Amino acid sequence: MAQAMRPNTAGGLFATDGKPHPLQDTLLAVTLVLGITAFVSAMFHNLHLLSSWAGLVGILTGAYGQWISETTRERFGLILGLGASAIGFFLGMAHGGLFGGVF
Repeated sequence: MAQAMRPNTAGGLFATDGKPHPLQDTLLAVTLVLGITAFVSAMFHNLHLLSSWAGLVGILTGAYGQWISETTRERFGLILGLGASAIGFFLGMAHGGLFGGVF
């Protein structure tokens, strides 16, 4: 009955290893917030500074989070945040860029 002592973590996509990962979870949350901010603000032409900078920082935090992530749940959320950050970054760059009108 050794299998009765092991936790069943293979049951779903969001299974974790049962250990806390505070740094990875923080990077996940930051990447998701920056990705949503970049994506939503990219829909407005005059917010290109916000969308491009939020997208760039979201891409960097998401890339570092992917590098140190340990579970599928972390990687799944980071990919969603990275995608939203990239779309926001690219649209922000198309609307005026990181320094559009400032320099």
